[in-house]
Amino acid sequence: MNIEGLDYNTQREKLILPEYGREIQEMVAFCKTLPTKEERQSCAETIVAIMDTMNEQNRGNADHIQKLWDHLALMAGFELDIDYPYDVSQANSITHRPKPMDYPMSRIPVRHYGKMLFDLFEQLKTMEEGAEKDELMGLAANQMKRCLMLWGHGSADDEKVASDLARLTDGKAQLDLSTFKFEKINQRDLVQPRPNNKKKK
Repeated sequence: MNIEGLDYNTQREKLILPEYGREIQEMVAFCKTLPTKEERQSCAETIVAIMDTMNEQNRGNADHIQKLWDHLALMAGFELDIDYPYDVSQANSITHRPKPMDYPMSRIPVRHYGKMLFDLFEQLKTMEEGAEKDELMGLAANQMKRCLMLWGHGSADDEKVASDLARLTDGKAQLDLSTFKFEKINQRDLVQPRPNNKKKK
């Protein structure tokens, strides 16, 4: 439905940099129509000053002002004939999306134990018997029990932990349950506290 006098955003020209709003975009468009270079230069400097007040939080950045002139060049479609105080030829790079980063994905047979524990299992496979291996085995066993209790994957009893530890280290880490004592784990410590959104009276 078209109603005379009403102007809808869907009918307007798409904003190049929406963060500056339509008013700044229209100022830039007006600046391009000014007949003399002196007028355009003065208008452009005024627009950049207004853009600066809209980005006060970035004033500490070394290249803050240059970015504002880059933004001006982008909004003008590089068609504004003025003397830019900076080289704006690379301004288009701002609009390019960065390439997605490769996320390291590794296959974990038992996901509730997590990658860090599987790194420990690999280390235990190659360690010589001794106090250092026993200490690392104890750390792994206690963390495994926490994981089982936290995620509720079957039984979290000592035999389950010892069996998993031996299986996942190819039998190289055998936990002696007759001598090894697990740390006392409080179930309440495993639950993250919920934020209290109730306003204090």
